[in-house]
Amino acid sequence: MSDCCTPKGYRWIFSERSARAEAKRYRRKGLDATSRRIFDFVKRQGVEGRTVLEVGGGIGAIQIELLKAGAARALSVELTPTYEEEATALLREAGLEERVERRVMDFAAAGAAVEGADIVIMNRVICCYPDMPRLAGAGSDHAREMLVMSFPKRTWWTRIAMLLGNTSLRATRREFQIFLHPPKSILATSEQHGLRTVLNESGVLWTVAALRRAA
Repeated sequence: MSDCCTPKGYRWIFSERSARAEAKRYRRKGLDATSRRIFDFVKRQGVEGRTVLEVGGGIGAIQIELLKAGAARALSVELTPTYEEEATALLREAGLEERVERRVMDFAAAGAAVEGADIVIMNRVICCYPDMPRLAGAGSDHAREMLVMSFPKRTWWTRIAMLLGNTSLRATRREFQIFLHPPKSILATSEQHGLRTVLNESGVLWTVAALRRAA
């Protein structure tokens, strides 16, 4: 992890307060728009009996919905412990505690300790990590069948927004930075690990991409 993004910085951005707000919203409204796009696509591909690994899944909403849709088991890998209380509460409410394992670790650095899964999901994670090739490569290597990611659309307005956001973060010494990694490079990295792009769909702010394991 680079000096621009420290554990302290991640914990400030992805705080317990943020986790409580996300859980409250999920209970009231379900998945947010980008998470819903990911869930709908994965469900169409077939999830019955599949295993799911989600990197940076936060409160675990996508995992819960995929398990309800027929997935067998899920593993959540989160960089900070700040989501654990709310995520555990949601699993308990859904009666899914026994079907989800949660770990707190830097997946890009210690992914070798994690087993692969049929479906790997990285939703709005790439933009929060400085070493894109390492993270995308680790996610790709763990995908037995499919990798699904979302990352910011690369436009003039997202560049300006991230410039302003990062300027504010540096000014307040938050030890965190947002990254606008080139989408073509993200997909190329995963394809170098034996995957083939089958979806590359941009919304207003977020691109959802999916790659399958090449035959």
